[in-house]
Amino acid sequence: MEFQDVFTDLRKKAGFSQNEVADKLHVTRQAVSRWERGETVPEVETLQALSRLFGVSINTLLGSPRTLVCQSCGMPLSDDFLAREADGNFNEKYCKWCWADGHFTQDCTLEEMVEHCVPLMPLGQTEPEACRAYMRSLLPTLERWK
Repeated sequence: MEFQDVFTDLRKKAGFSQNEVADKLHVTRQAVSRWERGETVPEVETLQALSRLFGVSINTLLGSPRTLVCQSCGMPLSDDFLAREADGNFNEKYCKWCWADGHFTQDCTLEEMVEHCVPLMPLGQTEPEACRAYMRSLLPTLERWK
């Protein structure tokens, strides 16, 4: 989906008129109308405000152009699993189990993270060594462990 479709759906689901969204974001109704027609896309600051208003990530607002994974444990991310900062904004780099209120929830080594993740993986119960090998190759590619 494109931004215009995602935005229009979210606005309607929230029960907001274009005027109400404009008032909440301190923009004109015409700007909101242009977003819905696909003529423009909001600036970053406005996307952040829309993210807070609708409770979805900027990635979701933009039609999920990127597949997000936690940059600590490698878990695929959706809005339900995204971490939040202390101010309530989404942190699109980490899952809610690795990051909360501006810091990592676990002070651990890479090997400790591997051992933490293995039992949580679908094959972790039946093929733990295969999962360990996978995690040992994946984690060093993630931002936290580089």
